[in-house]
Amino acid sequence: MEKGIVNDAKGGEHERQGTLWTATAHIAAAVVGSGVLALAWTVAQLGWVMGPLVILGFFWVTYYTSTLLADCYRFPDPITGTPNRVYIDAVRCYLGPRNVFLCGLAQYINLWGTLVGYTITASTSMIAVKRANCFHRNGHGARCDASGSTFMVVFGLFQLVLSQLPSLENITWLSVVAVATSFGYSFISLGLCAGKWASHGDFRGTLAGTDNGSPGDKAFNVLLALGNIAFAYTFADILIEIQDTIKSPPPENKTMKKATFYGLVLTTIFYLLLGCIGYAAFGNDAPGNVLTGFGFYEPFWLVDIGNICVIIHFIGAYQVFAQPIFARFENYIAGRFPEAKFIHKTYYVKLPLTDFGSLSFTLSKLVLRTIFIMFTTLVAMLLPFFNAVLGLIGALGFWPLSVYFPVSMHMAQKKIKRGQPKWIMLQGMSLLCLLISLAASIGSVQDIVHNLKFAALFKTVY
Repeated sequence: MEKGIVNDAKGGEHERQGTLWTATAHIAAAVVGSGVLALAWTVAQLGWVMGPLVILGFFWVTYYTSTLLADCYRFPDPITGTPNRVYIDAVRCYLGPRNVFLCGLAQYINLWGTLVGYTITASTSMIAVKRANCFHRNGHGARCDASGSTFMVVFGLFQLVLSQLPSLENITWLSVVAVATSFGYSFISLGLCAGKWASHGDFRGTLAGTDNGSPGDKAFNVLLALGNIAFAYTFADILIEIQDTIKSPPPENKTMKKATFYGLVLTTIFYLLLGCIGYAAFGNDAPGNVLTGFGFYEPFWLVDIGNICVIIHFIGAYQVFAQPIFARFENYIAGRFPEAKFIHKTYYVKLPLTDFGSLSFTLSKLVLRTIFIMFTTLVAMLLPFFNAVLGLIGALGFWPLSVYFPVSMHMAQKKIKRGQPKWIMLQGMSLLCLLISLAASIGSVQDIVHNLKFAALFKTVY
């Protein structure tokens, strides 16, 4: 077989040209996202001792389980076996059809939850741009309220249009723009935090973190912080897809393990810098989102640029996460109703003043995608709580996708029997991560319920 050409599990061939460095870049780009905006608040809940230690703990668990998952790219042997091009195919080969259903359920819940989080985050950044300009014109004490629900509707309308464009998931520039903007707002956030810290010169914060409110509130905020860190580290659901781009020799799993180490080390260093510098800058008053919490008023233009990067990133990234959901559901209903014109008949519309030619669509694509995006926007409008939603998404996705399935596939691959020392170690780690995910889910749900008591329906005002 030619170098760089691989036969996949479905019998087809595809060419791979990825290297250690391209895989490292993909991993860093996949991990770095909106979770970085909550890191200062997260460290503030945990304090100077537990904050960095928890970040390092999530790094170690994510790296270790990622190496196990990298060995499951091929079946049954990690070097000579048949490749699996997507995560769920690896689960099917190693664990059987029952686990495929559970894996798919976890993946698609995580994908949809991410869309809700993107809608909330993009709308809060839109609000922040409007308010930053208002504060700059009228002073920091001015009343600069803005409706979050209005901006969520605007964001949803963008997605309604983008969802109808053909093959959006294959447009290369979309990923390039998403990567550039995600690193843009991440480094702007780091620079603003460093500037604020330098401006007052104090090393703020405490060893145990915030102590505002009752001990119960403190405990729930700690649990919510764990969910935020889990969200910031979750990328297992696309690890197999990244590995599928790597050429061999050397074996893909060896290259992927190195890329995972380099990518996660770079990301963890960045997380520690942003979380710790942000905490040193703000202390126990760290905002939930460093770009929209108005810990910074000036330079207003830099805050605007950071938030515009967030908006652009999520306008494109929304479709990257939505397209797999669309494809799975549309393929399912097409198979169930092979003769239905509503599903299969294609219509063409000429786009004026463009070079795209005709836009093709089916009525099912138009109607079902519109309903899906409207429902997602509605849920975001009902739950417009940045930290709580990020924590819940992270808690729901971390254990099953990053720990349980990689550990279970590794034990099946290596034929590790119940009661063996490694079985006990792996199951103990999985149980601990399950408990952390459950605890983080409880903290996130409690925060959502608490905030709903003070929220007016469809009148989210910042």
